Amino acid sequence: MTIQQRLLKFITRTNWVLFFVASITGLIVSSPEFAKGIIFGGLIVTINFHMLSRTLKKALSPQKLLSHNVILAKYYIRFIISGLIIFVLISKHYVEPIGLFIGLSVVVASITLATMCELKKIIFKEAI
Repeated sequence: MTIQQRLLKFITRTNWVLFFVASITGLIVSSPEFAKGIIFGGLIVTINFHMLSRTLKKALSPQKLLSHNVILAKYYIRFIISGLIIFVLISKHYVEPIGLFIGLSVVVASITLATMCELKKIIFKEAI
């Protein structure tokens, strides 16, 4: 398994683990609006990550190479829809903005964690 495949697999799994841990923690220790912010933010960013991954896998498969314009168009459509959802959630006071921010940080935390794990492997591999 290449490093790219290993990272993608790790990030994908870690997204869901962090999402569930953050959601359950939010439900236990905070207000319902704050917990809803974490849940909705985590769902938005995790679903977007999976949809982007699927789009790139399809676009870069040897049987069917898509134009980069198609990939960008799909990306911007998802970005606009996500922005509208976030706008409605905040403007109608369905969620607490800080909770939403925490939920939206799930993928960033997964990527950071994956990077630290790979760096640790590289550093300790070179030390031997």
